[in-house]
Formats: sequence, structure tokens, C-alpha cells
Amino acid sequence: MRLMDEGAVAPVSASPGRPLRVVAAGGGTGLPRVLSGLADRAGSEDGRALDLTAVVTTADDGGSSGALRRAFGVPAAGDVRNCLVALAGEGSPLAAVFQHRFAGDDPALAGHTVGNLVLTALAQRLGDFSRAVDAAAELLGVRGRVLPASEGPVDLEARLADGRVVRGETRIARAGGRVAELRLARPATAPLEAIEAVLHADVVVLGPGSLYSSVLASLVARGLPEALRATAATRVAVVNLFTQPGETDGYAAADHVRALRAHLGDGVDVALVHGGPLPGPLLAAHAAEGATPVEVDRAELEALGVVPVAVDLLGAGTVARHDPQKLARALLAIARAR
Repeated sequence: MRLMDEGAVAPVSASPGRPLRVVAAGGGTGLPRVLSGLADRAGSEDGRALDLTAVVTTADDGGSSGALRRAFGVPAAGDVRNCLVALAGEGSPLAAVFQHRFAGDDPALAGHTVGNLVLTALAQRLGDFSRAVDAAAELLGVRGRVLPASEGPVDLEARLADGRVVRGETRIARAGGRVAELRLARPATAPLEAIEAVLHADVVVLGPGSLYSSVLASLVARGLPEALRATAATRVAVVNLFTQPGETDGYAAADHVRALRAHLGDGVDVALVHGGPLPGPLLAAHAAEGATPVEVDRAELEALGVVPVAVDLLGAGTVARHDPQKLARALLAIARAR
């Protein structure tokens, strides 16, 4: 296989009358960028609607999400909240309120976001976190569906290459070792809606984001790895711009794909990578934190049977982030080139 560039994935005629079904999995800051870019571009190029579904990790055990988990026994709400807000669009006044974080020293409220509290309250009133997410989505008027990746609270557990076993999302990143295996501490089943969304998708997007604690965390519940292997969708791994200290030190693009396949089987068809330069100040800022640009090892990707697609994906700002609109253009081009 040869490297594909932006010109090599020109859109082809879409099937009339049926939405393009896109499932995006992950969490953190990466998944909301995918969602907001795709939602903004739905129908903008050829009039074809998007059926957009987010499958979101609920394994966070730190910050506001972790505190509410421990206090009320609910799944972690923070990543779900961010995805709901991303799909609500910038014009939603309620979305801005959802992201408000209480300041001050009050131990009951300081550090919590309004959206996390609302989701927790809805889960208590409705008796089910998935129903709470649906209710919040209706309040926000989201453009798509947001589905928790597992039913009930879950904890991540990692077996490191040196033999250590580390439990908890925050502890895994701090452990400082290469992850050999990521799993849920107690087996959990993915919601049927998430499994069916993957099975019937045209495109499944994996990442960007923390490879183990966001992307794989959203995919290891029972039913999702099997659905990824069975689906006829094009499965696209969006490779991070920089390595993440504590999770992917020294990883090239092919290493990201190998980690995904080690946990999910033959679940990656395309690796979407950044194909442009990185500004010097950005390189210096991330080097100071122990992060380096992810090497695009094209020959290794092709040897894995994965098609590399290299386009400019860099967003503006002093922190390396994917640009939502650039991501959306590239993902829709890949989708329509099927």
C-alpha cells in the first residue's frame, strides 16, 4: 500500500437518501474535537446527513468525576459531559453553563462542573446513567448520540511490561512503564446501542487522545472488540501528534496501531496522521514535558496492512491539539472514498 495524501482521498458519490453513519470512540480532549468538527460539517459538502455516535469512556477516577463516583457510585461523567457539549454546538447557552467549574474553597462544590452534577442528579432521579445521558442530550439539543462505553462504574487495570499491575486511570499514567495489557478490573458489558452502532457504522474513528486511558478505555468492555472485528466499517485510528509521557513514550505511529490491535484484534484499516510541520515553540514546550512528535513510520504502517493518510491536522494555539475542522475534512474524505 502507498501513502495516501489529501488529494488521494477525494470524495466519491455518496449513497443517496441514507445518512453517513460515523461512530467515534475515546474521551479526554481528543474525542470532543472529532465530534464538534463532524457535527459542524454535517451536510455542508454534498448535503448528506451524518448519523453521529460517540462511545465514551467512563473510567476516569480523578477530579470531579472521581469524587462523584466515590460519593454516589455513578460512572465517571466528565468525558461524557465534554462530548455532550461538543455536540451541542457553540451557540448553546446551556452548554456553556454545563462547563462552568466552581471555584473557591467550599469542599462540597469546589472543582466540580455543573454538567457533572447535573448528570449525577439525573442518574439518581432516573435510576440509570445511560438514561441520564439521554436526558442531558435532550436538554442540550445535541446533534448525535452520546453513549457510555460500559454499563455501570468501571476501573481500568494495566499490566506493565515489567510485570507490575496498576489499577486506576490516574495511577496508570503515573506508573511510568510501558503498558503490555489494558483491561477492566471487573468485566463489564458495553451497552447494546454502542455495539449495534459499531456493527452498522460506515466509519469508526478511534482517537485521538490518551491511547490507553481514553481510546482503549472506551473499547475494552465486552462486545465492543468483537463488534470492531465484525463491522464492515472503515476503522480509522487518529494518531496523536506527540507522545504522552507515562503512556506512549517512544511510540511511533505503528506502535499506536500495534497497541490497538493487541487489544482489539484486526480493528484498524487506516492511520490518519499529521503530515505537516510542527512549529519550533510547540516542539520546545512539549519537549520540556518529556513529549516528542510521533514518528510517522509509513513503511511499518503499510507492513501492518494499514493505509497511512497524512494531512495537516494541527490546530492553533500553544498546545498541540488536532484542529476539529481539519479532522472532519479528512475523516469525511476517507469515509466517502470507500
